[in-house]
Amino acid sequence: MSLEPGTVTMKDDLRYLQVFFHGQGGYFGAKLTMSFIVIFFATFAKLTAQEKPNILFIMSDDHAAHAIGAYGGRLSVLDPTPTIDMLASEGMLFENAFSTNSICTPSRATILSGQYSQTNGVLDLHDFLPEKKQYLPQLLKKQGYETAVIGKWHLKEAPESFDYYEVLPLQGDYHNPQLISRKGKIRKTIKFGRYGAHEVLVDEFEGHSSDVITDRSIEWLKHSRDRSKPFLLMHHFKAPHGMFEFAPRYSAYLEDSYIPEPASLYQRGNHGSIATRGENDRLIHDIGSSVGMRNTIRGMGRSLQMGLDPDDPQYVHKAYQEYLKRYLRCVKGVDDNIKRLINFLKKEGLYDNTVIIYTSDQGMMLGEHDYVDKRWMYEESMRMPFIVHFPKKYRGGIKTDLLINNTDFAPSILEMAGATVPEYMQGKSFKQVLETGKEPEGWRSATYYRYWMHMGSRHANPAHFGIRTKEFKLIFYYGKYYKPKDDIEQDGWGRYDFDTPVAWEFYDLRRDPEEMQNEYHNPDYKGIIGELKKELKAQRKKLNEEDDHYPHLQELIEMHWND
Repeated sequence: MSLEPGTVTMKDDLRYLQVFFHGQGGYFGAKLTMSFIVIFFATFAKLTAQEKPNILFIMSDDHAAHAIGAYGGRLSVLDPTPTIDMLASEGMLFENAFSTNSICTPSRATILSGQYSQTNGVLDLHDFLPEKKQYLPQLLKKQGYETAVIGKWHLKEAPESFDYYEVLPLQGDYHNPQLISRKGKIRKTIKFGRYGAHEVLVDEFEGHSSDVITDRSIEWLKHSRDRSKPFLLMHHFKAPHGMFEFAPRYSAYLEDSYIPEPASLYQRGNHGSIATRGENDRLIHDIGSSVGMRNTIRGMGRSLQMGLDPDDPQYVHKAYQEYLKRYLRCVKGVDDNIKRLINFLKKEGLYDNTVIIYTSDQGMMLGEHDYVDKRWMYEESMRMPFIVHFPKKYRGGIKTDLLINNTDFAPSILEMAGATVPEYMQGKSFKQVLETGKEPEGWRSATYYRYWMHMGSRHANPAHFGIRTKEFKLIFYYGKYYKPKDDIEQDGWGRYDFDTPVAWEFYDLRRDPEEMQNEYHNPDYKGIIGELKKELKAQRKKLNEEDDHYPHLQELIEMHWND
């Protein structure tokens, strides 16, 4: 009798038992048959649970790949993530993992649904993912998994598709957080943005959120889960999201260290276009939150309330150093708590049969081009760290340049659990590369990206879309909010009535990995750009990312397509 997932069903084995006991008639035979079947089912369920891997999906918030030692960026000399680096050294590190919409709520919706933003309906921070579209836990439960999510949720409607949840309300607090659950002891009314105010049950905890969330995950693993089932635990840190409030024990960490600075913090080169800088740089004070004083609305020096003199020639340097130290102290808390989780899994005998995935909901601009936050299609923002650790079955100690995005996470997890990927998911499973180390035949050659919000949330990023291949990147800034002006609610999130110039940007990532030179108007790239435009148009059609519902955008896109 095979116990490989999907090869032999319980119905098949029951039929076998019925044939085996045929002719054993009488009272004794009937009792023997029923007793054997009961024992068989109990044994089958236990072995099946042991056969299927547990899945621990660890996600931080805004943790840039280049702030992980294993990715080898400029910050790796600081050794900021020894535990995550260990997972990478024993597992598989994905060098080309990208977000399809680099902002918290849409990215999380994509991870759970396996769909791009326009298909799952979560375009920006104001939207929510309804229970019926929380596909990943629903499908895993059908495979016999127990499912839980603990930590940051940020999708407004409760995660009712999970068997168990304890989640922060919206962003939640760094210190002494509240967690919403079905059995919370305190009844509170909490505002969820445009989703409205809702009465929820919460529990209050003391300590830093990274520690508390880890405590709660360990508590669930140790005392609350059904041990007869494999589990999916989505463990979501709030850190290192701004404003980078670290646990007090890290206050001296990196205090006397120099944090390497990107050259593009001071030298913009030919990066960007009139869409991001304006004619003759007239919009550089309006577009893109900055490290220093460039952006008149939001700069990291002011946001951190450092009390620096704006006329200090070292202002940008000092603001950057403080920004990164606070950020990396939050990262240190994440890494240390992941070590706590791993130690617990080892102690409980769960480590060897648990797939550990580490990722972030998107990347983060850490001063590159004098930008902070995310939202951009530029490398540091769009790139997601993604590491899979399961030495028992998957190849380890290797890196892959397979081009994946966050629509692929749910399909891959489903296949790891022995499930079939449903057709309504737009992503693809990369389980094959985990097993073989080789790129699957017919895999995508370009990944699509779209940021919808337009000049929102005080970070003031123009709306744009584009594609990235392993070698090139093409971006189209269309510069308008997707809702018509007469339908825009002034909600304090940003200036949605502020249209920005339309422009294209093109980067040759082979020669210019730091994106310092926009080559869109270089005639040497005319043929490549033409092919990328064809691919971009084809992907927009295939992925339901066209603008039929937004005629004011579609008209603008058609007008400037051949600029």
